[in-house]
Amino acid sequence: MATIYFPAKRYSRYVSRSVLLLLAIITTALAQAQNKPPFPEGTKRILFLGNSITYAGRYITDMEAFFITHYPERRYEFINLGLPSETVSGLSEPGHAGGSFPRPDLHERLGRVLDRVKPDVVFACYGMNDGIYLPFDQERFEAFRSGIKRLHDALEKSGAKRIILLTPPVHDDAALGTKGYNLVLGKYSQWLLGQRDSLGWEVADIHTPMTRYLETKRLAQPDFKLAEDGVHPGEEGHWLMARAVLLYLGEEAANAPDAHSALGKRSGGAEIHQLVSQRQAFMKDAWLKETGFRRPGMAPGIPLAEAKRRYVEIEERIRAAVKGVAP
Repeated sequence: MATIYFPAKRYSRYVSRSVLLLLAIITTALAQAQNKPPFPEGTKRILFLGNSITYAGRYITDMEAFFITHYPERRYEFINLGLPSETVSGLSEPGHAGGSFPRPDLHERLGRVLDRVKPDVVFACYGMNDGIYLPFDQERFEAFRSGIKRLHDALEKSGAKRIILLTPPVHDDAALGTKGYNLVLGKYSQWLLGQRDSLGWEVADIHTPMTRYLETKRLAQPDFKLAEDGVHPGEEGHWLMARAVLLYLGEEAANAPDAHSALGKRSGGAEIHQLVSQRQAFMKDAWLKETGFRRPGMAPGIPLAEAKRRYVEIEERIRAAVKGVAP
């Protein structure tokens, strides 16, 4: 076979042009990846359903602040409609809340919520209350599975563009740690994760990383807790939840030890997080008031119209703060 020789200068120009072309292709691909929206095109309202952990909402605040700082051109409305004590199974243990009221059932209010909110994307986190804090029982498990399927069917019929179920957070038993009621939640989580293949559902796993994190921390610090009462995580636990969901969505948050470090390099990130937290605090009660619920003992909430006016005022302050966040 004949050997083809290129003059040195011509070969150098050829290589240089090839390298420049390759760099241009890589740069364009990176820019397109960075500009790719995290949710389906046209998404405006992102709804969160769940129990008291979702109602507390720190993980929702962490996620909303993250998307504001990383996708400032997008205007998503994160709507928290978690309700303390709620189940998706419709179950309630005898003497719940001292016998003052049974656990609320999501399905009692779900139709009103979907009709009023009309969400584009829905996250739902159930399971913690559904096992009623008792050893595993097949009938309770069946009630949970049935409730989740009813929920998913309703969300599909509502026209939501994306539905993401979350596995339940870790439970830390006072005596048994993660080897108590958490084992029940582990079974619930495995079933949920199994629906990704069997039914094609989207399921983000927060249970496994939280359990591993807690067990690892306990090796060096035996009295370490993510939740003082074993159920409701504090700031660190909520960030673990948010980070697991962000990673599921393809975001770069694996190395962020907390929410603030994930937001940006300048002071604007902390201000944005504080403003989002302030806004979430009154919006969730306003939305609960608007859509209705049967659980007693909740904050009354302001009218939604008034809440929306406040929402816009804080949005203006958030957009001013966005300018102080490093890209």
